[in-house]
Amino acid sequence: MKRVLVYSHDTFGLGNIRRMLDISRHLVATHSDVSVLTVSGSPMLQAFRIPPRVDYIKLPCLARSVDGTYDSKFLKLRYPEIIRLRANLLVSAILDFAPDLILVDKKPFGVSNELRPALELLQRRGARPKLVLLLRDILDSPDVTANVWRRNRYHEALAHFYDRVLVVGSREIFDLGSEDGFPAASAAKLEFCGYLRREPGVRSREEVRDALRVGDDPMVLVTAGGGEDGYRLLSTSLRALAHASACAPVRALLVCGPEMSEQRRRRIHAAAAGRAHLLVQDFNDDMMGCMDAADLIVCMGGYNTLCEVLTLHKRAIVVPRVVPVQEQWMRAERMDRLGLLRAIHPDRLTPAELGRAIREELSLSNVRPSRLYEVDLGGMGRVAEGIYELLAQAAEADGELELAQQVGGQ
Repeated sequence: MKRVLVYSHDTFGLGNIRRMLDISRHLVATHSDVSVLTVSGSPMLQAFRIPPRVDYIKLPCLARSVDGTYDSKFLKLRYPEIIRLRANLLVSAILDFAPDLILVDKKPFGVSNELRPALELLQRRGARPKLVLLLRDILDSPDVTANVWRRNRYHEALAHFYDRVLVVGSREIFDLGSEDGFPAASAAKLEFCGYLRREPGVRSREEVRDALRVGDDPMVLVTAGGGEDGYRLLSTSLRALAHASACAPVRALLVCGPEMSEQRRRRIHAAAAGRAHLLVQDFNDDMMGCMDAADLIVCMGGYNTLCEVLTLHKRAIVVPRVVPVQEQWMRAERMDRLGLLRAIHPDRLTPAELGRAIREELSLSNVRPSRLYEVDLGGMGRVAEGIYELLAQAAEADGELELAQQVGGQ
């Protein structure tokens, strides 16, 4: 049985841990001789369906502020103390699990370098596992990314520790190595795998619409992902939908997300109370089914959400997050230029602007963007195959080493 350890620091939202669990799920589904141990600080880790041959270790949670700084989320520990605790847990997990391959999400040394002690220990032992870095298509604006990678010596990490860098994106939409100024040695390790096609929903479009009693009216889904910073989008959408429904019948489902504060969820529910065309849910475990049922999606610009939109060929109005990083805005703007979606910068978000956009997009509900089918959504399979290829190389090297030892002992 080949062992893979997945590291996901995950301090904000649900996107990172969802993506890493989906990759793990696909990997064990396509290769019966692989098991996966996920190590993550996500506070929602236990809420996800964990398939056979996948398990997890929960790290103490970190919180990320609006300006991008980190701190302890729940434990009354100073930040250096909680990082030291997490780093020690990572070392223990890696040594005891003895993975054949480690898949690292986004940060080559982990958040605040917490993964570095484990990587250096493995290097000193002389028999380290294969190391793979997984990067999204866009990390931040090019100047910020270049500074972060230079300051944290990430390019040195790629040179000394990593065997491969898998990019879940398209070079045609954003060429990470070129636009972020990667040196030649780092750029040579980048493998663009395509975006991640999402699995179908649990229920069909018809089943969801019947359950919501939508009928034949146009349906709008408003979602802010995890919801921790999604209150403004949902509250503005409530007022925008009032404008839109005044012109024509429109039904809407608004999903707050599990990480929106209880106080803000109550405000959204109260604002929608008494409006028959509006339904508010705190959480929905079949978002793909709900997206499929919708005629229009209003959302933020998280990587997973846009992959879902592209998978389902849905029209979407995207209001991306712009702080503390520019990643969502850059992705949404690039895809807007290609006609894949409609992006509204949050500085221009008003009920009137959003209401007008909703009306215009619904009037085009039977028209699909011309370039939609050109987007490469083969990332999941290529990532899994890239990982398994390295696992096979590691197994072959172990076999050769064992044979050499046997011959030498005779």
